[in-house]
Amino acid sequence: VRKATLARKIVPVFGGAAFKNKGIQRLLDGVVYYLPSPVDLPPVIGTCPQKGGEIERIPKDDGRMAALAFKVVSDKHMGKLIYVRVYSGTLRAGTYVYNSTLDKRQRIGRLMQMHANHQEMRDEIYAGDIGAVVGLSDTRTGDTLCEEEHPIVLEAIEFPAPVISVSIVPESRADQERLAKAMAAMAEEDPTFVVTHNQETGDTIISGMGELHLEIIVDRMRREFGVQATVGRPQVAYRETITHEV
Repeated sequence: VRKATLARKIVPVFGGAAFKNKGIQRLLDGVVYYLPSPVDLPPVIGTCPQKGGEIERIPKDDGRMAALAFKVVSDKHMGKLIYVRVYSGTLRAGTYVYNSTLDKRQRIGRLMQMHANHQEMRDEIYAGDIGAVVGLSDTRTGDTLCEEEHPIVLEAIEFPAPVISVSIVPESRADQERLAKAMAAMAEEDPTFVVTHNQETGDTIISGMGELHLEIIVDRMRREFGVQATVGRPQVAYRETITHEV
């Protein structure tokens, strides 16, 4: 089954339900048994930021370090957490890395392995590992972290364009500043959530991937940031024009 799955000849399918964790353990075991480890995959391809052209990184612990930041999370106690996937080499706590996407040198503060809401401190994470980093204040979703002497830019994540928009208005003057802070934090965490300001109508418009997506974001603003806001349909700025001479 593993050989056929790696050759993409079959796709294992598991039945289950998240409710009461039915079948979830078997699904996770299937991920371990049947899906490819980093060693089973071809080298990851990136581009050289200075000269262009393709560069390879082989998934080895002693290779040149290359990692991709794929998620940003704001934590009440830890501050900004950056989830990274290490493609080659070893990421070590307390060392400096090069953000080749932004052309910035940054320091790795602490490294953690996440188990749901439980954090396990790590001194280093290896090729193929996923971990969370504290200290990368400027890093965003899709940025590449690597060695300054051997820069590489990995393929960034492409996010779909938002499909639905609503206007959002703070319920009081006190909520105005909190709302701006909450929207900035949410937009940093979720690239599919976009905030814009309509100059003609004066509306603040939030856009996302669906009604449920925006409902959850507004609910999180209330719970995590204490923001009370009203959501409604955006106003439309109608225009008229002269169509022919009279």
